[in-house]
Amino acid sequence: MVWEKAKAALQDLLSESVYSLWIEPLNLHGKEDSTLVLSCPDRYFGAYVRQNYLELIGRKIAEIDASIKTVTVTESAPSAAIDHPVQMRLPSVPSGKSVVRALHPRYTFVDFMVGQSNILAQSACRSMSMLDDSIGPCLFINSTTGLGKTHLTHAIAHQLLETQPMVRLHYLTAQQFASEMVVNIKTNKMDHFKRKYQDQCDVLLVEDMQNLTGKSKTQEELNEVLDCLIKSGKRVVMTANTSPRELKGIDDEFISRMSSGLVTSIQKPDLDTRRRIISRKAQQQNVELPQVFVDYLARHVKGDVRKIESTIIAIGARAALNDNTVDEKLVEEVVKYLAGSTPELTSRGITELVSDQFKLSLEELRSKTRKRAIAFPRQVAMYLCRKHTEETLAEIGKVFNRDHSTVMHAVKVVSTLNRRDASVASQLKLLSEKLQRL
Repeated sequence: MVWEKAKAALQDLLSESVYSLWIEPLNLHGKEDSTLVLSCPDRYFGAYVRQNYLELIGRKIAEIDASIKTVTVTESAPSAAIDHPVQMRLPSVPSGKSVVRALHPRYTFVDFMVGQSNILAQSACRSMSMLDDSIGPCLFINSTTGLGKTHLTHAIAHQLLETQPMVRLHYLTAQQFASEMVVNIKTNKMDHFKRKYQDQCDVLLVEDMQNLTGKSKTQEELNEVLDCLIKSGKRVVMTANTSPRELKGIDDEFISRMSSGLVTSIQKPDLDTRRRIISRKAQQQNVELPQVFVDYLARHVKGDVRKIESTIIAIGARAALNDNTVDEKLVEEVVKYLAGSTPELTSRGITELVSDQFKLSLEELRSKTRKRAIAFPRQVAMYLCRKHTEETLAEIGKVFNRDHSTVMHAVKVVSTLNRRDASVASQLKLLSEKLQRL
C-alpha cells in the first residue's frame, strides 16, 4: 500500500522519537480522486502534523504514486472506550494552554460590517488572526463604546482557535489581568504568573486598557509582559476608549510601549455601512424590513451599533404584536422613542438657512452668476452641506445645479478660509450652531 511504503521511507528520514510520536499514529482514511486522506487522533495532533510534517509526507507519497497530488489530514472519530493510559502532552509541544474569556458566537469576521469607518482596524485584525507579519507584532484599537472593538477581538480569537489550535492565546480584560496579578501576589505565585504571560503565551488580547488608570504596579507588570512578547515576535492586541497618548494616569514608558505598533481607531459607521448593518441585524432577528425602511433607519438611527441593534429588536417585538407587519407608523414610533425625534438635516434645509443669513433668494444661490456676493455664500452652503449631512458630492451639487467637482472645490476653498480668516471662521461657527438648533 502507498501509505505503508511512505511510512517506511519516513522512518528512514526521521528520528525514532519523531516518527513514533507523529507518523506512526497516522492511519490511511481513504483516497478521493488525486487526494490521499490520513486520519489522526485529534485536531491538535492534526494541526501540529500539518504545520511540521505534511509537506514532507506529501513529497514522499508523490514519489511512490505520482497520481496522488495532495495529502490531507482529518480527525478520526472518537473511540468508544480507552483502556490504556494516554500521554496528554507530547514532547516538542509547547507547555501552557489558551485561556479565553467567553466568546460571542456571532462576533466573527463574517458578521463584521466593513466600511470606511473601520476598514483599517478590520484589516489589521485579520492580519493578526493569520499571524501575518505585515503590520508588526503589536496592534492598538481605540473607539467609543459600541463601535466594534470587542467584535473584532472576539473575531481574532474565533479565527485563531479554529485555524491555529496549537497557538497559545490569552484573551482577557485589563481589569481581569489586574485582579489575577493581585491574587498571585497574595498567594506568592508571581513566578507562575510571569511564566504564564511571558513564556506560555503566543497571542495576547487585552481589552479596556483605560481601566489601568492609576494602577502603577499593574502597568509595570503588563509593560514587562508586552516588552517580552514583542521582542520574542509574539502578537499583542489591545483596545481602549481612546488613543494611548490620551489615556490618563498611565506611565509614559507604558504609553510608549502600547504605541510601538499600529495604532488605529474605529469611527461611527457612515450611511452606507449603517444600511448594511441594519439589513444584517434585521436578518438575524428574522425581521422583514423593506428597503425604504432600511434607508429611513440608516438616516435617523446614528451612533453606535448597539443602538441600531436595539432599534431592530424593538421593531421586531412590536411587529410580533401586529401580525408580524412592519409599517411606516411602527418604524417612526420606534425611532422617535429610541433615537429621538430630531429632524434630519438636508442640503435643501441648509441652503435655506444660508440664503436667509446672507439675505439672498434660493434662485440666486442656484444661479450661474460668479459674483462674489453670491458665489461665496453658495460655497459656504456647499461646505456646510458636506459637513453636516451624509449626502454625496453629486447629491449636494444637484441642489445648486452644479457637478461634484464644483462642490469639492467649494469645500476646499471654505476649509482654507476657515483656518486662515477669523471672520469667516466665526461666521461658519455661528451657522453651524444655528443648524444644530434646527
